[in-house]
Amino acid sequence: MRFTRSVLFLAVGMVTGAGPTLAHHSLTTEYDLNRSVTLVGTVTKFEWANPHVRLYLDTHAADGSDPMHWELEMASPNLLALHGLKIDSLRTGDQVTVTAYPARNGSNLGYAIKVSYREHI
Repeated sequence: MRFTRSVLFLAVGMVTGAGPTLAHHSLTTEYDLNRSVTLVGTVTKFEWANPHVRLYLDTHAADGSDPMHWELEMASPNLLALHGLKIDSLRTGDQVTVTAYPARNGSNLGYAIKVSYREHI
């Protein structure tokens, strides 16, 4: 049996780790925290590394046009592990739904705040 899992990252990270997060860099300089986008796509790469985990997705527009490639920054591996995400939680080819703050410059870059995926058993 496969289970769907959703993990919410940013809200808890901002409360429990605001000091180190803000000392590292401010999310507001790169991402628009007043907007969010929801992306449904296929994982092309999942990098579990410090200081931030990175998730790469291919999404398809409803009109069937070429896929859009997204790079999504996430919290640190330690914080994600505290919330149940593991190094092998996401694999190339997995279908995911991601809510993210988009980049201010309009590029396909974002900061993932929620990821929904099917767990591997």
